[in-house]
Amino acid sequence: MKLNGSEIIAECLLEQGVDTVFGYPGGAVLNIYDALYKYSDRITHILSAHEQGAAHAADGYARTTGKCGVVIATSGPGATNLITGIATAFMDSIPMVAITGNVTNDLLARDSFQEVDICGISMPVTKHNFIVKDVKDLANVIRKAFRIAMSGRKGPVLIDIPKDVTGAVYDYEPAAPAGITNPMLSGEKDFREAADIIKASSCPMIYMGGGVVSADAEKELLAFAEKLDCPVATSVMGLGGFPSSHRLFIGTIGMHGGYETGKATDNCDLIITVGARFSDRVAGDRKKFGEKAKIIQLDIDKAEINKNVKIDCCLMGDLKDTLAALTDSIEETRHEDWINQLAEWSKKGEVSETPESDDYAHPYNIINIVRSLTDDEDIIVTDVGQHQMWVSQKYRFECARTWCTSGGLGTMGYGMGAAVGSAVAHPERRVVLFTGDGSFHMNLNELATVRSYNLPIKIVVLNNTVLGMVRQWQKLFYGRRFSQTDPHRQTDFVRLAEAFGVKGMRVHNDKDAQEVLSAAFATNEPVVIDCRISPDENVLPMIPPGKTVDEMITEMA
Repeated sequence: MKLNGSEIIAECLLEQGVDTVFGYPGGAVLNIYDALYKYSDRITHILSAHEQGAAHAADGYARTTGKCGVVIATSGPGATNLITGIATAFMDSIPMVAITGNVTNDLLARDSFQEVDICGISMPVTKHNFIVKDVKDLANVIRKAFRIAMSGRKGPVLIDIPKDVTGAVYDYEPAAPAGITNPMLSGEKDFREAADIIKASSCPMIYMGGGVVSADAEKELLAFAEKLDCPVATSVMGLGGFPSSHRLFIGTIGMHGGYETGKATDNCDLIITVGARFSDRVAGDRKKFGEKAKIIQLDIDKAEINKNVKIDCCLMGDLKDTLAALTDSIEETRHEDWINQLAEWSKKGEVSETPESDDYAHPYNIINIVRSLTDDEDIIVTDVGQHQMWVSQKYRFECARTWCTSGGLGTMGYGMGAAVGSAVAHPERRVVLFTGDGSFHMNLNELATVRSYNLPIKIVVLNNTVLGMVRQWQKLFYGRRFSQTDPHRQTDFVRLAEAFGVKGMRVHNDKDAQEVLSAAFATNEPVVIDCRISPDENVLPMIPPGKTVDEMITEMA
């Protein structure tokens, strides 16, 4: 049938099972938005307050559903405003298709109004990108983009479409979406080698990451860990991929992980790394990381093998397949003495949960109360900073795809958009955003989106009036020279929320925290809760950059 380019885009989105897109209109995408008007009974469009918020919303939608997120923006500044959101998705391997408009073909490369080479700009932070200069190529490019985004190590793909292509007419022929299969790249010999290494180990540990969640392999990981009777540590990205209440779970690993995970890394004789990379926040001193241990790595991306830490054995392929095959290859074992030793180390790493003074609430208390008010399936979103680390340490995650945070890029301003995407994807669940006053100042414009769509997100602002994480580093490593980390902002978050039509509440200290939070969570509407915490609360324990657990900081003056 004859359709214009914009209608072909809509039909191809429907082919791929897309029912929700996020975006912001503009001149170069007017044809696309005209088509979205015609297809509004089948494709829901969520209008953000800023294109970056739309990109983060598509990201949050993807993280919590496992589907590919879709974001649309106009040319020039609309397209460039997506870049931080695309880079965030790229660093965390989140599937996304970004569709940008551009000036007409005859105006390309002429410094035209709102023209930018978005393919050149986005190349380092996408799996692939396309510019479609002929409408006859459009449908196949869109189908290819979704296949690339969802296969292998997932990630964002960008499609740039000049305006004349979106208006040109061409024959559209429907096609079923391509099935995504990730072939097993390791053979029987590799699994025998891994099984032999595992059999020889008496003190093993599993280090899991976000790849477990991405592959929907949490059941396979649980079966493997239980058969091996092996403690499980997680990266921040991996939270939810293994139940926190399980007896084998020992917490997060790395700079702000627990004392026991650090000691486990230093004293184990085997690290089985599952869907995780050895980033600087995990392997501070790469030469000393797990130096007593052999390392087996399960991953889907060859580029991660021996990139940061030298390994002894790798199993390549989709984690659902490699974990199941490895589980079948090993014998059932028990490691009671090793697990008891980890429990002893856990007691040594405990930090204070007492607030700095009666004038403040303690962040752990706020997080514990929120956890008591939420179900295991509810979705927790964070921005980036101290609050992010406190939540990763204290909130007990039991289910996969209930955790949205910017792990790799560390994007302040991520949270509001991601919360919007999560709430749109899951109207049946509660969505909670933990943010800091620094991050919230970067994205509070999306309160307009929250109110416009009546999304009942609970926004918990851990407000210490400073840029807490940077200030903590200045305290530790820069002689307490607090340069530009006390901005002296006078924003009243309660009144600000009310200005957007959102309910605002305030927690002054631990004494009123339970009452205020309970009242906020009892409503079915968006609420901003301004929780006053001390500027001198720190994220502890902390392993300084480039150091090991032996130099862990557990208290600060």
